[in-house]
Amino acid sequence: MSGSVDFREVRLGVVRGITYAMWGGAGVFMPAVRNLGARTVRIYVYWSQVEPDPGRFTWDTVDAFLAQLEPDDEAWVTVSSASTWATERATPFLPPSPAKDRSTYAEFVFELVRHCGGRVRFWQCDNEPSVAFLWAGTIEAYLSQLHVFHESVGRADPDALVVLGGATPNASGVSGPGPGGPSEVQYFDRLLQEGGADFDVLDIHLYGDPYVIPETIARWRGRLAAFGLDKPIVAGEYGGPLLFQFPEASRALFSAMGPPRIGDPVETAERNEDGSAEGEAPGGNPDEPAVVALYTRMAEMPPQLQMFMAGCPADLDAKRHRIAARELVMRNVLAVACGVRRTLAWNLAPEVYGKLSPYHIHNLLFDTLKLMDYQGEIINRRYPAADALARLTTVLSGVDEISRMDVLDRPDVFAFEVRRAGRGPCVIAWVRRDEWTGEDEPPVPVALPWTGDAALAIDTFGSPVAAEVCRTEVRLGLTLTPVFIER
Repeated sequence: MSGSVDFREVRLGVVRGITYAMWGGAGVFMPAVRNLGARTVRIYVYWSQVEPDPGRFTWDTVDAFLAQLEPDDEAWVTVSSASTWATERATPFLPPSPAKDRSTYAEFVFELVRHCGGRVRFWQCDNEPSVAFLWAGTIEAYLSQLHVFHESVGRADPDALVVLGGATPNASGVSGPGPGGPSEVQYFDRLLQEGGADFDVLDIHLYGDPYVIPETIARWRGRLAAFGLDKPIVAGEYGGPLLFQFPEASRALFSAMGPPRIGDPVETAERNEDGSAEGEAPGGNPDEPAVVALYTRMAEMPPQLQMFMAGCPADLDAKRHRIAARELVMRNVLAVACGVRRTLAWNLAPEVYGKLSPYHIHNLLFDTLKLMDYQGEIINRRYPAADALARLTTVLSGVDEISRMDVLDRPDVFAFEVRRAGRGPCVIAWVRRDEWTGEDEPPVPVALPWTGDAALAIDTFGSPVAAEVCRTEVRLGLTLTPVFIER
């Protein structure tokens, strides 16, 4: 592969989700993506959607996506090996599994990539294969299938890039956001060692504590180097906060339900055309009794857990949204400062129009990560994190490099110089504080290096922040909310 994507350019993007057009029509969503300033978008396409029967290709889902793309949009497709006839585990959805026949899989991938005619830059071979929920096969089977995938993509589109199935935070070797362990580190070490020739880009997922991002990226670079690999690193998923970031929430959840079984394969029983089973909302899973029981006791749960539950008190819901907006800025700034040039937020919006039941564990753990929601049948309602992303994409337009600034005797101050082509000076800064209690603390007076005779400062939420320029410094009060300082 030529590696034609310019990885000097920074692009912030979003993931549409995991079930595009799976449980209903292929809705229009790219206008919402562009309105956020996002320039890269990732979707999933399942073998079952493209080749429902041997040799019969249906392009409705793929064409509905391609029709939404404009010339400056960068597309990433995660190809899921899930089929009712061609794979070891017969299912149209998750978990994907190895193909029964390598040549059949090779032909499917080739036809899919060729059909897209060079309009997709990134092709990913499944996702997070170290998680049973997302790969029902051995590591040997994944390596074999990755090799076939890489060859087929290369034959159909030599300029495209193959992405190694995403690495969970636990696979980094740094503390992850939830259940996991050393086995995932070993799993990805083997993928790097034995599959290094069969991918062009490494995808890592940046969930959990934002402040471990620099160490996480450094460790991945070290592991690539240890196996003689020089590959770009992208963040195909990030988001927060997650429930596991708050010990009080984790303890209460484990006490009430036991450790969440987030790696279990989903039920793939007979479904209606809208993706629902009997007595269930479209696209949903059956209500889980343990989650229903948890909701009956919501008022007894600590606020750190309540804020992740649908229908929680308004003040807790608002607090979680504030944390999410701050974290979005922090994760991107920290990642780009470490040389990552593609970051994709998980995720854009609910994947099925209409109200879904909250009573299953995946909704409890991940539904709050969505940036937007439906207004009527259109994705048009922004949550604070979406506004933060739109603000950040404007600030980072034309960015060449982000580097951390030294602030004398204040290691808790995170200040970054943003260098942008053809644009004036910019600094993004905040103070590290406890996510839960830190917003109640007063601002910290800070002086940062500055060029120019004026400075305009606004925070993550668009609120003005008083800033005074004094010779070669800009002085302002910082809190845990990132502030954008421009001339």
